[in-house]
Amino acid sequence: MAHDQTATPQCRKPDPALKRLEKLVGTWELTGRTLGAKQDDISGRVVVDWLPGGFFLEQRGEMEIMGVKVASLEVLGYDAETDTFLSVVFSNLDGVPAAYRWDVRGDVVTHWAAGAKFTGKFSEDGNTLAGGWRPDAGIEPNAGNTYDEIMTRVK
Repeated sequence: MAHDQTATPQCRKPDPALKRLEKLVGTWELTGRTLGAKQDDISGRVVVDWLPGGFFLEQRGEMEIMGVKVASLEVLGYDAETDTFLSVVFSNLDGVPAAYRWDVRGDVVTHWAAGAKFTGKFSEDGNTLAGGWRPDAGIEPNAGNTYDEIMTRVK
């Protein structure tokens, strides 16, 4: 079978819904406070950028939560069936990839997994994202699922 050397491969284009994630792109410093803490006990840095092609967003983070250092890589992609963003997080905590979902609608960001959900809001200038994680109904609150954080864009 002959192969047409002059044919241009047809590349798909990223779904326009991915543009909703653009507000997340950048370098962010974060601080936060776990349930019952009298002072901030969460700190870290997150870098968010598009992977080549624009189909996936990559988030690399280094955080310290109550003295525990966490390094992670998260990759987000669009799920047209649910009109949300699927993500998988790989971290140094246990070696098991964790599944999450995201949604960004205007200035409101939601990020969730089985057991807990983050809800946050961007500042008017888009350089601050403030919100918190809360456990799902019936799940006992603890430091891992109940905390508030503020992310500030530094780049």
